Amino acid sequence: MQQIICTVDVVLLTLQDDTLKVALLRRDREPFKGVAALPGGFIRQEDDADTRDAAMRVLRDKTAIEPPYLEQLATFSGPARDPRGWSVSIVYYALVPFDVIESAGHPDVKLVGVDKPLSLPFDHRLIVDTAVARLRSKSQYSSLPCYLAGETFTLPQLQRVYEALMGEALNKVSFRRKMTEMDMLEPIEGAFTAGGAHRPAQLYRLKPALRDRLTLIERGL
Repeated sequence: MQQIICTVDVVLLTLQDDTLKVALLRRDREPFKGVAALPGGFIRQEDDADTRDAAMRVLRDKTAIEPPYLEQLATFSGPARDPRGWSVSIVYYALVPFDVIESAGHPDVKLVGVDKPLSLPFDHRLIVDTAVARLRSKSQYSSLPCYLAGETFTLPQLQRVYEALMGEALNKVSFRRKMTEMDMLEPIEGAFTAGGAHRPAQLYRLKPALRDRLTLIERGL
């Protein structure tokens, strides 16, 4: 009897020019050699403590990126998703600010807009759509978009991230009230943006105690 194929795949998402994009890599082996796909790989029982550990290893090895946020998305399985045979993939999605991907400078990482037509191998198109739907849904009531904003940001910059993910303009006063209600941000003492044509703006960051978990609100933005 053929052994079940067991892998992890990662949907690595970022915002570039207010456009949500997913990171793809050209596969270096069959099946689908040379075709752009999600970063993924086999689980190694001798190296990986759990599937999250495996997902982090795959990202480090294949993209040179350590994501600030990684969450399990779903399990995809069945006999038809992989031409090699019956397979199961535990899928995670990761959120990374664009400058982190840019500084990693991996030559094989390609960023593609998630709303563009994508022809991907296996069931990776379904996986990407599932991750994007999860992200956009959670953006309405959680601190999740902060992980795309970078280490520090102004409130207008953070509002633009939320708007890009939710696909709609948000009222400035209402947005700031919700941020206060979530109590997840702290101003960085003495840190402001350069003045330029506008008044310097206060820089914020996620409170250290909240960087490894999401902050939620009862009613969405």
